[in-house]
Amino acid sequence: MTDQTPPAAQPQPAGPLSAAEDKQWAMWAHFGGILWILPSLIIFLVFKDRGALTKQESKEALNWQITFLIFYIGWTIIGAILTSVFLASGLWNLFWIPGLIGWLIYLANVVFSIMGGIKVNGGGSYRYPVNFRFIK
Repeated sequence: MTDQTPPAAQPQPAGPLSAAEDKQWAMWAHFGGILWILPSLIIFLVFKDRGALTKQESKEALNWQITFLIFYIGWTIIGAILTSVFLASGLWNLFWIPGLIGWLIYLANVVFSIMGGIKVNGGGSYRYPVNFRFIK
């Protein structure tokens, strides 16, 4: 006696995004930058082949997040060195400056991410003022 169960159906790829969904995911790729790199990365990987606007804008947002991460890590290293120098040389009243600059760098990320999300939601496209194109 043989088991005659039909083979399992193969999963089908997801269909293309509607125009509204395409705009929505493109917008969230920028807004997600407030939470660092992960939202932009996930949106790029999951939706890049399903919508042209989402591919374009999530790639731009992801490139910005990579650029921002490099700036932030670089400043963290420089800030730690400066803080150590300030504290070692007795300039106690200046040790807070590197931390403040780190917060200002993060604030720039938040502002640019919000500007990008608003611009895309309004039907446009957004380019970050400083952005290395790591992902082509």
